[in-house]
Amino acid sequence: MGIIGTIIIGFLVGLVARFIKPGSDKLGFILTTILGILGAFVGGYLGQVLGIYEVGEPAGFIGSVIGAVILLALLKAVAKK
Repeated sequence: MGIIGTIIIGFLVGLVARFIKPGSDKLGFILTTILGILGAFVGGYLGQVLGIYEVGEPAGFIGSVIGAVILLALLKAVAKK
C-alpha cells in the first residue's frame, strides 16, 4: 500500500491545495497528484526540521497541504514569467 497510498494522499493534498488557492491553474489529474506529493515532501520536511510535528502525526497532512499551496504559488509565479 506504500506507493499507492502515497499517490492517493498526494492527490488529496493536491486537490485541497487547489481548493484553498483557486485560480485558473490548468493542472490535470497527474500534475495535481505530483503537486500533492511534492507538497507533502516540502511540508513534511519543513515541519520536521522546525520541530512542529513528528513523522506520522495528523498535523503532517496540514503541513503537506501548506507545502502544496506554497509550490502552487511558486508554480504560478514562474509560469507568469
